[in-house]
Amino acid sequence: MKALWRTLTLFFASLAFAAVAHAADPVKVVYHLSEGIPQASRAVQNIRNHLAADPSAKIVVVTHGLGIDFLLEGATNQMEQPFAGAVADLANRGIEFRVCNNTLVARKIDAAKLVPEAKIVPSGVAEVARLQAREGFVYLRP
Repeated sequence: MKALWRTLTLFFASLAFAAVAHAADPVKVVYHLSEGIPQASRAVQNIRNHLAADPSAKIVVVTHGLGIDFLLEGATNQMEQPFAGAVADLANRGIEFRVCNNTLVARKIDAAKLVPEAKIVPSGVAEVARLQAREGFVYLRP
């Protein structure tokens, strides 16, 4: 009986330790953007709020379709304010911005027109799926 009790105690202690260790891992979130400038404006504010509440969060922004527009050089929000400063600030805080190559090809957009912080991935939707399935990212769509 003592051996069973000792085994159960060790088992539950290891579960508690694993839970504490796992809780210390940063939350990983993928923000999925495909709808254009208004959605990008919401996303930038959501990400700022997210970082204010959880500065250790690992955030990746994946864009395709009209969602890439705010990552083009000279892009502005609905109030004609440039996105470049906000994107650079967020990138300096560890946020990654990924752009769908399929969209660039389909829309005939030269990759040189992207802001420097943007990284090209083969497919935006495939990237979202990969981050969720293989890397444990939580999905958010602002």
